Amino acid sequence: MIVLHYTGMQSGDAAIAWLANPESKVSAHYVVAEDGQVVRMVDEANRAWHAGRSFWRGITDVNSASVGIEIVNPGHEFGYRPFPAPQMDAVEALVAGIASRHRVAPGMVVGHSDIAPVRKQDPGELFDWPRLARAGLALTIPDAGFDPRWSDTGVIAALGRFGYDVSEPKAAVVAFQRRFRPANVDGTIDAETRGLLFGLLRAQS
Repeated sequence: MIVLHYTGMQSGDAAIAWLANPESKVSAHYVVAEDGQVVRMVDEANRAWHAGRSFWRGITDVNSASVGIEIVNPGHEFGYRPFPAPQMDAVEALVAGIASRHRVAPGMVVGHSDIAPVRKQDPGELFDWPRLARAGLALTIPDAGFDPRWSDTGVIAALGRFGYDVSEPKAAVVAFQRRFRPANVDGTIDAETRGLLFGLLRAQS
């Protein structure tokens, strides 16, 4: 897997210092600065402590199964903002290289909010997932034109089939929308949400 995060700190230097501090008990394989500079923090062959308590498609020990990328951005707490073009250029190139080396499928390139919907919201609704999808590195957002009219219970079951931890259903819906309908992250199960989920499940069948 490849897991994308934002640093959620007031500066890139502060984030790198924190990730390099043994007392933090957190680490990531790479940090991508806003100017596109890439800093390797942990060798890809080694485990980094970036995912925390998380789950995706049956994987519960995500740290052992993934490469973690921290993308410098102050995050929702300190002034969340769009990711600049040089940074996205670097993220795309980095993800492409990792995916090639480790044969990571697009469905296994995820955000921290996907694998920990109760706890996390990064890299957030401003991250350019469609760009990675166009490069064949992440899932494409499908057409939501068809509404399967599932019950809310059915939608939660479908989110579980797709890969999410649905132990807290609304958090799973919010995480799904943050990733696949970033313009309206309201946690409401509506026709568009059902249609998007149907399209994603159909595409992977």
